[in-house]
Amino acid sequence: MKEKKALCVSGYLALLVAVVAAIGGVYLLAKELTSNTPHAPSGGIIAAGFLLVLFAGLCLSSLVIVQPNEAKVITFFGTYIGSVIESGLWMVVPLTTKMTVSLKVRNFNSQKLKVNDAEGNPVEIGAVIVFKVTDTAKATFDVDKYERFVEIQSETAIRHIAAKYPYDTFEDESVLSLRGNADEVAAELLEELQERLHVAGVQLTDTRITHLAYAPEIASAMLQRQQAIAIVAARQKIVEGAVGMVDAALKRLDEKGIELDAERKAAMINNLMVSIVSDRAAQPVLNTGSLYN
Repeated sequence: MKEKKALCVSGYLALLVAVVAAIGGVYLLAKELTSNTPHAPSGGIIAAGFLLVLFAGLCLSSLVIVQPNEAKVITFFGTYIGSVIESGLWMVVPLTTKMTVSLKVRNFNSQKLKVNDAEGNPVEIGAVIVFKVTDTAKATFDVDKYERFVEIQSETAIRHIAAKYPYDTFEDESVLSLRGNADEVAAELLEELQERLHVAGVQLTDTRITHLAYAPEIASAMLQRQQAIAIVAARQKIVEGAVGMVDAALKRLDEKGIELDAERKAAMINNLMVSIVSDRAAQPVLNTGSLYN
């Protein structure tokens, strides 16, 4: 079912007509029924008074007040006849049912969901969903309680997206991960969830991952793994820098005309590499003898 605009006019004139008709009907009834004259009450005047009061009631039942960022869904004896979106006082078809639907932008903050990532590791993930209603007819008639529908579909989509990617990529940086590619994952979540919520007349404004962590049972082991990878990466950088420094030192010695044989070069390279790469301060050792003795 698609939203359509309900037939409506300004309600202020209808309110004025209803008030005048009610006053006129009450006046006629009171005047005729409480008259002290000896003749019988006139049935025509009483009927006119009742009709005026009934007309006033019908006019009042047709009035609807629409607040800003709200809409009124109008049904007439079970038939959807349209929605009133503009704020103000309006007159619609009498004897109709008016249901209020909020058009405000709202947030849904999901719970911390426990799900297995692409590598089978249990992780905890949560996201915030920003949405608003754009089709009041679909939100009212096509789903049962669209707010609950948004919550359930959001959690389902979050679980599906989390299971498609690993929590982190320790070796291959070209593979998308939940931790390293949060923007890409959020964009895919937005696209998938929008397809699910189209039937409810809901439009998503933004989706963001608000919580991401390993499950408590493996958090300690994964922390040790991350620390080990960080240490190996740091050592690799240190070795690369040490090799460059030793190479520069040998070139400078050649430029200064200092010639070393292969054995002395090997000894100097060994000492420099040990002093640079070691995580402790180097301890100088004085050699008072010959290198060849």
